[in-house]
Amino acid sequence: MNTFAAQDLATFAQTVLAKAGARDDIAAATATYLLEGDLLGFSTHGLKRLYFNAKLLADGKARGDGAIKIVRDRAAVATWDAAFLPGPYVAAQAVEAACAKAKIAGTGSIVVKRAQHVASLAAYLRIATEQGLLVNLICSTPAQSSVAPFGAKQALFSPNPYAVGVPTSTTPILIDISLSMTAAGKVRQFWERGEALPWPALITATGELSQDPSVYIEGEGAAILPLGGHDLGYKGSALCLMSEIWTMGLSNYGRSQGPDDGESNSLFVQVLDPAAFGEPSEFIQQADDLVARMQACTPIDSTKPVRVPGQRALQYRQQQLAEGVQLDSATVGRLERAAERFDVAMPKAMPKPMPLRL
Repeated sequence: MNTFAAQDLATFAQTVLAKAGARDDIAAATATYLLEGDLLGFSTHGLKRLYFNAKLLADGKARGDGAIKIVRDRAAVATWDAAFLPGPYVAAQAVEAACAKAKIAGTGSIVVKRAQHVASLAAYLRIATEQGLLVNLICSTPAQSSVAPFGAKQALFSPNPYAVGVPTSTTPILIDISLSMTAAGKVRQFWERGEALPWPALITATGELSQDPSVYIEGEGAAILPLGGHDLGYKGSALCLMSEIWTMGLSNYGRSQGPDDGESNSLFVQVLDPAAFGEPSEFIQQADDLVARMQACTPIDSTKPVRVPGQRALQYRQQQLAEGVQLDSATVGRLERAAERFDVAMPKAMPKPMPLRL
């Protein structure tokens, strides 16, 4: 592992994106939220994506300038067409807009079509929770078929992430999960390491379960199983279907419209204001009580206490901001490619990588 100062990585990423053609504010937001993915521990959807984001800009497949088109707009809802603006910039804007609507109407929902890859959904949750608001996000990829429906051996869905942020009196609850057994980026990560997946998350074209990432990355016709796997995947399959209706259906832009759109995403954002439903202080009390009860549950292993979603990610973030961001060799290699292509000096690694205390 290589360790870098967070600010050095942010400056490097912003410079690369600007040289690739992104407007200053777009470059800054994209760099910020890619780095946030790494800070929270979602390394497959962090700065590992910087080279690809910059390449899309340089190749004209992503817009580095221009405005988001508002297709429809009502008091509590809106539909946007991002027309291939960088996803991290668009997603952050969508959460902010949904927050503004929720503060007026009690709830705010933004549906976005044609945003370039939005990276880690967890990166955007604190935008809402720091304002005392609840948020949930769903993302799908119209041009990607990598997840098989339950009972099938052929891919149909994308490995759609679902994220939720909840404010408490201390640190927020942060949930970010894939509705498939694992994300495609996680399969690639194991493949790059030459390691087997820890569970049979894949199904081959002949219907056999597999833990070998090469059957998905190198083979033909293998698919990721829906959340729940071979036996209980009807749950994840239903959620994948729901997620694509919420994103592609509501945006009126799905698989028939975007088969050549690469990794561009459809996004659903919903924000709720607890003050519209009851007393905000009582909401926080209820959330705190649930967190306390969850943490008080007797653990299976006494050395591993029950954790609340987001607890480890936020500890990880705090430590990396203080002691440096750890990046694996594959990510560093991609940053070096970006540095070479866009003529930007690589940030200097910190002399002594610090072990992460998780």
